[in-house]
Amino acid sequence: MKKSVKVGRRQVLAGLSAVGLAAVPFVGRAQSPMVLKFSHVVAEKTPKGQAALKFRELVQARLGGKVDVQVFPNSTLFGDAKELEALLLGDVHFIAPSLSKFDRYTKKIQLFDLPFLFDDMAAVDRFQHSAAGQSLLDSIKARGLQGLAFWHNGLKQLSTNKDKLTRPEDVKGLKFRIQASDVLEAQFRAMGANPQKMAFAEVYQALQTGVVDGQENTWSNMYSQKFHEVQKTIAETNHGVIDYMVVTNLKWWGGLPPDVRKGLSEAMAEATEYGNKVAADFNARDKDLIAQAGKARIQSLTKDDIAAWRKVMEPVWKKFEGDIGRDLIDAALKSNA
Repeated sequence: MKKSVKVGRRQVLAGLSAVGLAAVPFVGRAQSPMVLKFSHVVAEKTPKGQAALKFRELVQARLGGKVDVQVFPNSTLFGDAKELEALLLGDVHFIAPSLSKFDRYTKKIQLFDLPFLFDDMAAVDRFQHSAAGQSLLDSIKARGLQGLAFWHNGLKQLSTNKDKLTRPEDVKGLKFRIQASDVLEAQFRAMGANPQKMAFAEVYQALQTGVVDGQENTWSNMYSQKFHEVQKTIAETNHGVIDYMVVTNLKWWGGLPPDVRKGLSEAMAEATEYGNKVAADFNARDKDLIAQAGKARIQSLTKDDIAAWRKVMEPVWKKFEGDIGRDLIDAALKSNA
């Protein structure tokens, strides 16, 4: 008959030190999931915020136990100025910057900043699903980045702290916050305004204190950030598009186990479809909510008004056509049909 042997905690730990932890099997312990960080700069209730949360949910459903996606909204992890650098350094795994942020990596993506290029969001969607549009996801590989998807935000409207905003001459001399984009800077200079590059998180205070007189944004961004509370007039110009590219580190993405990369890709495709539907719904809803709030007046423009804005913007197209490529511009224009 064998005698039972009692082994103390200290003896066990001493034994592990002697043989090494690597030699001891993890019996009854689950392997920790791979933690992936998704950082973005807007509120969770925006289309991008909702799409990121949906991506996390879908990854959990497909890869639960293997992958844990953590979402950091509102610049809580990295802001506008640092997120691309953080991605290249491996400090974050997914980001979704505005398309305007990529002009330092490829001039072709400046296409999306051309004013009055797309008639509506359906045209934007058609272009992004085309071969020409999809090629832009791979256009930043040389810089160590891989585009995964385009996420919609919506068409841009113009707002100011002035009572009148109908024609280009109404913004002459005013200071406008813009994203860091050469095309957007040229757009406002063509109107005689003074563009000020500024991080998204700083815009509300800048509008409130008069550091800038106006800004351009989508209905959902204006409502979620309460820009309408510190602006007098919003002109429904639909003059440009704010969309995002979800990007990851090319080397890291290529080194993932095939099953994990497949699961992440499938979740991204489904989250993209969901998020783009949310964007359309939110913009329609938030335009109504801004109108109901009664703080900023929404101003509709006539065809003649829009024609005047388009006329002023023509030199911007000419200036950037060489960098972007006439073939790409023509492909985008075809999506308006």
